[in-house]
Amino acid sequence: MARATTNSDVFNAVAEPDRRAILDFLGGEERAVGDVVRALRLSQPSVSKHLRVLREVDLVRARRDGRRILYRTHAEAIRPMHEWAGTFERYWANQLRRIKERAESKPRPRSPKQGD
Repeated sequence: MARATTNSDVFNAVAEPDRRAILDFLGGEERAVGDVVRALRLSQPSVSKHLRVLREVDLVRARRDGRRILYRTHAEAIRPMHEWAGTFERYWANQLRRIKERAESKPRPRSPKQGD
């Protein structure tokens, strides 16, 4: 089966670590490209390319403020990924519960008595 292009599939778009870092950085507020460049220590052309991909899959929105373009995450577009990943969160929580139960059910080695 052919893989979807990066600019048409949300999961492919966020597979790239720098794009995930950009989404994390934009999570709280709108930021200009220069802010992203400085904070993440990436080149300006690289940040612009990543933001373009994120915009094409609608994970990032942009608005013009004078000469600057400000970017922010589009939370509603991220929701399906969050819900999908939640299925794995339940799996790992169950696994951790089973490990804890197993560890607590094993008899503990007794320490030698003093004076023996």
